Amino acid sequence: MRLIAVCLLVSALLPSLSRAQEAPVFAITPIESSIKFDVQASVAINGTFDKWNATLTFASPDVSTGVLDVKIQAATVDTGSGLKNSKLKGPDFFDAANNPLITFRSTKLVQTGPNTFEVDGDFTIRGVTRSEKLTLTVTGKGTGSGQINGTLYFDRKDYGMNSGIPFIKIANRVEVNVALKAKRVSGPPVVFKQ
Repeated sequence: MRLIAVCLLVSALLPSLSRAQEAPVFAITPIESSIKFDVQASVAINGTFDKWNATLTFASPDVSTGVLDVKIQAATVDTGSGLKNSKLKGPDFFDAANNPLITFRSTKLVQTGPNTFEVDGDFTIRGVTRSEKLTLTVTGKGTGSGQINGTLYFDRKDYGMNSGIPFIKIANRVEVNVALKAKRVSGPPVVFKQ
């Protein structure tokens, strides 16, 4: 009787374990990727972040089950200017000392064309979280590796970044561009809509 119970338990667990292993798993390589931003201003304000990580996970091969999770270390902002970097890290902008991470975690992924997607997600800066949309283009479908390029726009004042930089006029709209190199490390290929 005990043996039958053990066999039933094992058979109940094995299908769910094998299903869990059927999901594609991707690694994103920061050295071949970048996250950049650009703000219209009287003096150019654009830059990148030196330290961040991103994951792309799927619950199944269906592309719509994908979840993109990006974590950026705010203090690693690099505009090429020490003065601008210091101002952006400070309390008027990223407030990196109290809010070290800028994050984006997708909540919905919709394929809008053969290689394009709209990704809704929770975007957090300075401890303020709002829903934003990232538009993506994917290349290399079906090869096991590819490039994910995307753009997200947000209003800095929605996140409490109301100040300016002395003698520089800054627009409210910020453009964020991601270029992520992704490689499937296990699981089956992702299934896209035709």
